[in-house]
Amino acid sequence: MPSFSRALRLLAAIALLVAVAGCAIQPARDDDPWQGMNRKVFNFNQKFDNAVAKPVARGYVKVTSAEVRLMVSNFFDNLQMPISIVNDVLQVRPVGAAQNTGRFLVNSTIGLAGLFDPAGKLGLHQDTTDFGVTLARWGVPQGPYLVIPFLGPSSMRDFPAYLVDTYFLNPMSYWTRDHHFRYYAEYLPYTLYLVQLRASLLNTDQFLSSAYDPYVMLRDAYLQRRNYLIYHGNPPTSLQENLNSGGAGSSDNGGGESDMEALLARQRAYDQAHATQVTKSATTPAAAASTQPAVPASIAPTPAGSVAPPAHAARVAPAASSTRAQGSLILTPAPATSAGGG
Repeated sequence: MPSFSRALRLLAAIALLVAVAGCAIQPARDDDPWQGMNRKVFNFNQKFDNAVAKPVARGYVKVTSAEVRLMVSNFFDNLQMPISIVNDVLQVRPVGAAQNTGRFLVNSTIGLAGLFDPAGKLGLHQDTTDFGVTLARWGVPQGPYLVIPFLGPSSMRDFPAYLVDTYFLNPMSYWTRDHHFRYYAEYLPYTLYLVQLRASLLNTDQFLSSAYDPYVMLRDAYLQRRNYLIYHGNPPTSLQENLNSGGAGSSDNGGGESDMEALLARQRAYDQAHATQVTKSATTPAAAASTQPAVPASIAPTPAGSVAPPAHAARVAPAASSTRAQGSLILTPAPATSAGGG
């Protein structure tokens, strides 16, 4: 009994500390001092995505039906639910922990190991969170924005947190550590998860390719998503406005060029340049003989031969920046997003 009472006191002390730390939430900020290095990693990820990840995802879509892909997605979402449950407890969110636990139990049983989502029909919707959000709720600063090879957007706070979630809380990690098959077949479930994740993002590629600066668009989408998770779907309006306007933490050419209207003007000019290029192409004899209609510049992919924007290009927030587009293999570390970590 004495040991039990000591354990209760320890848990109460931890809960109190977490509650106090929650008063000093550290949101995601646009601090990008390593932009030169990040852009190189981003370009590498783009090349890998175009050469490997995207073709594999397209092949997966061709050989599977939408119903099969939905069941695969449901299965992996349910399998990783312990990550959210444990972090809800660490964030002292009993309602979120109870909701995610109920969802996990219902879908694991009635939903046949998560292949189906009867919990959603019962109102037990997924409330995704991760250890990066937990650290932010505890007051740990984000640190510089970081692009990880193969994984994509992250930060000095989110990437270590992603590793913690992956190693300690993700059931797939225990599976790969406890099983050893020929040809590393134990990694097949995780490979399928990554392919399914990339396939789910194919429809968003056009937003990234039509941006004036895809690097900045992806960074903005990631940071907005992180703030959404940190504040559980209700980030302060002032925080989002500060992020969109460049804020105190912006490292892109100072505050003058970070004004929202100036950045939108850059995006519009970029779109108009593409529209002019499409119009000129349509007037050539080869184009005139074609029966294919011209694609609007706002959704047309960036031509392969176009000049890439300079590394010091101003921060852009196009109208599609709220879309969770992802040009690299993985969104966010373990959501769910989900990368990134995400």
